[in-house]
Amino acid sequence: MQLIRQFELMAEEKYKMEGKIRGFFHAYVGQEAIAAGCMTATNPEDLFITAYRDHGLAIAKGVSVDSCMAELYGKATGNAKGKGGSMHFFGTDVNFYGGHGIVGAQIGTGAGLAFAEQYRGTDNVVLCFFGDGAARQGILHETFNLAMLWKLPVIFICENNNYAMGTSVSRTSNVTDIYKLADGYDMPSDMVNGMTPEAVHESISRAVKRAREKGGPTLIELKTYRYKGHSISDPGKYRGKEEVEEYKMKDPVNIVLQTIKDNKLATEDEIKTIDERVNKMVIDSVKFAEESPFPDDDEVLKDVYVDKNYPFIVD
Repeated sequence: MQLIRQFELMAEEKYKMEGKIRGFFHAYVGQEAIAAGCMTATNPEDLFITAYRDHGLAIAKGVSVDSCMAELYGKATGNAKGKGGSMHFFGTDVNFYGGHGIVGAQIGTGAGLAFAEQYRGTDNVVLCFFGDGAARQGILHETFNLAMLWKLPVIFICENNNYAMGTSVSRTSNVTDIYKLADGYDMPSDMVNGMTPEAVHESISRAVKRAREKGGPTLIELKTYRYKGHSISDPGKYRGKEEVEEYKMKDPVNIVLQTIKDNKLATEDEIKTIDERVNKMVIDSVKFAEESPFPDDDEVLKDVYVDKNYPFIVD
């Protein structure tokens, strides 16, 4: 959680203060407990797929911090070769399948990944993340219908941070409890405090167990909050300072730190060592990104179009 937080703060500084990162940028600050709780409740073989607020989940899943920072810089050593940017992080070697810029697109794709795992006969589960804004997309209902019909091993996770861009949940739908959308498909569902990793871990663990036992999908609404704007260009004037300050009293990183201290799970020296290690990783990632080359010009069309001689393409 601390690594995600410090990475995001450093990247924001490089964007705003130094102009070394450009384009879109959606910070995960405030939602770190979700990434942590999902990681402890799953296996490395399980697949994650998410939307464009993807830095935190990518780092949690094991995509290297160096390649994440390099991707933000648009460098060839980035996890998408510098061509995906902030919204399209990828790490298929650690079963992280994006990073998707189209709102809600990952919902259908996540179910497709789950279908593939089911078809192959694996015990792997797919965690498909989306925001409260994407919950209003038609693809969600189409996907829910097929996922339940075929009992796909997928967990749909709505990271409800209260705002779709600048519009609150209450202004977009009569149904403000998003987990209830599962009722129309007889899909098991739950609403959980997404500000504590323990609560996230417990709810995801139950859903993972059900999926591995061929019980099909689950919808979990994780109530969370983003401390930054929707994107780096968003001043967040649609919400009051009092609201933001109230949620900062529930800061997941601080809560976990206090839990560690209260239960004597680590000494002050051990905590200091963790912080120093995290800071070094983030600083080193900046050095790595700044010293890496930009993609060559001949990379422009690679990974975009398929060669016409590819054996499965018919003219």
